[in-house]
Amino acid sequence: MNDTELKQRAAALLAAYGQNGLMLATAESCTGGLVAALLTEIAGSSAVVERGFVTYSNEAKTESIGVPADLIVAHGAVSEPVARAMAEGALTHSRADVAVGITGIAGPGGGTPTKPVGLVHFGLARRGFATLHLERRYGDLGREAVRRSAVEDALALLEKALAF
Repeated sequence: MNDTELKQRAAALLAAYGQNGLMLATAESCTGGLVAALLTEIAGSSAVVERGFVTYSNEAKTESIGVPADLIVAHGAVSEPVARAMAEGALTHSRADVAVGITGIAGPGGGTPTKPVGLVHFGLARRGFATLHLERRYGDLGREAVRRSAVEDALALLEKALAF
């Protein structure tokens, strides 16, 4: 998906959220705020984007959005439980109706045999509904490609939340 298509998709998402009276939040680690940046490039996004959290360090995950430190110790920052907790924490610490959490290993280093470069976990939380999880293994595509792929999947999850 090229930049123009990505912006069009983001604009359509924001319009749909606005029509449904929903606000969203992001809790981003490996994407470093790219989802929030894409959404806020769109004029009028302040009616839908409630806030974004860039929680790159483990301490930021705990201090900013309440991810339990023992959860990170038990499962690692790049894990399903932490991605879910990030999305839920973003809801708890905002006025948003929907939140996406993203944590992964963009590379080029940092991977292990069980958690390779390109592994990204997503959490999607919507008030009143069960939190969803998505795991992607993009492979070692390069840092920029992994992060961009994660942005696209985050948008897809936020689109999915409209169907709840």
